Amino acid sequence: MKLKPFVMLQPVSSRTWLIMELKNIIVDKKTRYQSLAVVDFREYGRALVLDDLVQSSEEDEHIYHESLVHIAMISHPNPRRVLIIGGGEGATLREVLKHKTVEKAVMVDIDREVIEAAKKYLDKFHQGSFEDPRAEVIIMDGREYIRNKVKEFQVIILDLTDPYGPEISRSLYSKEFYSNVYRALSDDGIMVTQAGSSFYFEEVYNEVLENVKAVFPIVLEYNVWIPCFGYACNFIIGSKKYNPLDLSPQEVDSIIRDRGVKTLFYSGKTHIALLYTPIFRRKSYLVGKVS
Repeated sequence: MKLKPFVMLQPVSSRTWLIMELKNIIVDKKTRYQSLAVVDFREYGRALVLDDLVQSSEEDEHIYHESLVHIAMISHPNPRRVLIIGGGEGATLREVLKHKTVEKAVMVDIDREVIEAAKKYLDKFHQGSFEDPRAEVIIMDGREYIRNKVKEFQVIILDLTDPYGPEISRSLYSKEFYSNVYRALSDDGIMVTQAGSSFYFEEVYNEVLENVKAVFPIVLEYNVWIPCFGYACNFIIGSKKYNPLDLSPQEVDSIIRDRGVKTLFYSGKTHIALLYTPIFRRKSYLVGKVS
């Protein structure tokens, strides 16, 4: 007799699901803010799951985190102070701290229990970044933290749950919040946010994009396929001065070498490829609504 596999059903959209075979459940609990799970998938390895959505998995998290972090970091000539809002597993912090220009990396996350679980069970993700002397971890609502900050950071990275996901993140995609991000950035600062899926949730994505455009003079979109998400994940950059498209692949690779940054996915060619890859959209969105 063949036994049924132990699986997790992850919603990709309201009508599409990804079936993922599980090996083990390490943590399964409710925090004050969301459901939290740490699991082992047979395909993707260990993973962080919040409100039934995989946030990152061992086998492909480098694609997500390197894409999120390094385009913005490399585009700024001297990122000394960096703010991360979200990023509970510590992998975004890990990537930021690879840049030897960084003197201070502040990570603000609202959910202490996520960070505690990450420290205990997700060491392959954070790789000790929480203990780096340049890192400061603050348990706080990111909206409150950033509200009174003025020109403190060269780079701000928003590693949030999806804008259509848990309630705690939705206000961090608003025009008001991006205005506070703008004020917290130096005169030549740059920010990047994870922005969900432009294919499956185009209306929400469009709203986020317009909110960024209403605040920042330079706005770029890019996306990259994340296997454990089941879709191409979108990112949006808002910059006061520097345009990531102004860098050549050779210039990017030179900056990577000078800063001592080691990557598995991101490179000079990847930098350009991501920024020139078309944003994934439904045909009905591009040519008019199909009945």
